[in-house]
Amino acid sequence: MTAPDSVPHIGSLPSGGRNAITDVAGVTVGHHTLDDGAVQTGVTVLRPHPGDLFRERVPAAAAVLNGFGKSVGLIQVEELGVLETPIALTNTFSVATVATAQIRQCIAANPETGRSLPTVNPLVFECNDGFLNDIQQMAVTEQHYQSAFEQAGVNVEQGSVGAGRGMSCFELKGGIGTASRRVALPGQGVYTVGALVLANFGKLPQLVLAGQALGLQLARGLNVPQASEAEKGSIILLIATDAPLDARQLRRLALRAGAGLARTGSVFGHGSGDIALAFSTAYTLPLQPSQPMPALAMLHDGLLDSLFQAVVDSTEQAIVNALFLASTVTGRDGHQRHALTELLRPFSPV
Repeated sequence: MTAPDSVPHIGSLPSGGRNAITDVAGVTVGHHTLDDGAVQTGVTVLRPHPGDLFRERVPAAAAVLNGFGKSVGLIQVEELGVLETPIALTNTFSVATVATAQIRQCIAANPETGRSLPTVNPLVFECNDGFLNDIQQMAVTEQHYQSAFEQAGVNVEQGSVGAGRGMSCFELKGGIGTASRRVALPGQGVYTVGALVLANFGKLPQLVLAGQALGLQLARGLNVPQASEAEKGSIILLIATDAPLDARQLRRLALRAGAGLARTGSVFGHGSGDIALAFSTAYTLPLQPSQPMPALAMLHDGLLDSLFQAVVDSTEQAIVNALFLASTVTGRDGHQRHALTELLRPFSPV
């Protein structure tokens, strides 16, 4: 699905042609969705480029805004500043299965992995979809990861799909959202920044949509009590750019995703796992030390402000898109999350 005309455009920067992270050339995204009664979950895979990431790595860095999460691979990303597998998203109890699938995939493509070649660093992020999904069934398999990988393309389905199938956002239906922004830097050219989120956070009264306190309006209209449980959700924020940046600069971009998240009303609650990762497709780094390292001039730090703005706007837009494009889902024990678009019908347009 693409964003309907009713979705507000965040900020003044123009979007790319798809308004998706895949506007960054080479980036593709695929999903495998499980929709069967109490099982409401899935896998989403982001590929930074179509080649072998184990041999042609991309620079990357992460920023942990609140560390209540069970991800795999972040320590090595922090140490080495590269990605060497696709980025996988799934539910909390499926992290190990998906990481195993990534390892097997690397071994199949590079049989000497862990022997004459180094071991591989799988990278899997998670959110807890246990309200809608019977997470104890551990329904995600290695084949589901492979399916999402094989289906990766430039047209990104959003909402209640893939890893986002069972996710909740502001006590509404959340899930996958994506967006992009383009930035013209004088004397440097035009660069694209894209965001993809797995949105599973927030309490309804906190929701701010394009600067409006929509959550309070909805909570009052639906008689939702404001005294409720503590925040237990999470969000994964993935940022891609074609700007030539090193890992240090990419960490600065990742950190700005938190500003886009905060704009939607998130307070990065105690029980929330809020993790951002940014990578650049401008160059690759070889696995083998016998191969030459790229000789490429990085952008000057003094030129990063426009990219920071693009990160903030595309992140906020991706969360808004996840809310607008999600469909109502009924799952475990009859638990249900309503789509935002359904609840907006009795109210004036925002």
